[in-house]
Amino acid sequence: MTEPAKHSMQRVPSAWITRYAHLVPSSARVLDVAAGGGRHALFFAARGNRVVAVDRDEAALASYADLPGIETRTADLETGAWPFPGETFDAIVVVNYLHRAALPYLLATLASDGTLLYETFAAGNEAYGRPSNPNFLLRPGELLDAVRDRLTVVAFEQGVSPNRDSPAVIERVAAVGPARAWPPVLSP
Repeated sequence: MTEPAKHSMQRVPSAWITRYAHLVPSSARVLDVAAGGGRHALFFAARGNRVVAVDRDEAALASYADLPGIETRTADLETGAWPFPGETFDAIVVVNYLHRAALPYLLATLASDGTLLYETFAAGNEAYGRPSNPNFLLRPGELLDAVRDRLTVVAFEQGVSPNRDSPAVIERVAAVGPARAWPPVLSP
């Protein structure tokens, strides 16, 4: 389970996500995990993507549920069955969320030529505030270990990120599926 958090109604997408969004074709079907206030769902829908935004907070999803290109689904990814059985997504976006038990499902739901963009808090963040519980902080290199032998890593970062409202220890990965043409085009 994740630490309870109030969803930000911030609409500016993560710089990591915008930097590697070019790895997601404009017609792709995108899963925005723990979508909250919808900043990434809105960003990808504006690019022409078909977005499925999932979150347990129905009120947060309601604020953009009727917008074109976005389908919202209320589901708690930490209880019950995986809400996307048999579905495949061309891209999966996860920001500021960690539920380790869901990682295998996320990877299995990603198309063989799909893109994973993941960014969340890591060990050491307790020095800067919440989350501070180790259950909600990635261990060093944990995202790399999760995608190893499954996806090709385009970019990876871990460390203190000063480019936020307040400093935080973050781990990030941008990775593509094995059927993706290689090498990918890097952003300028």
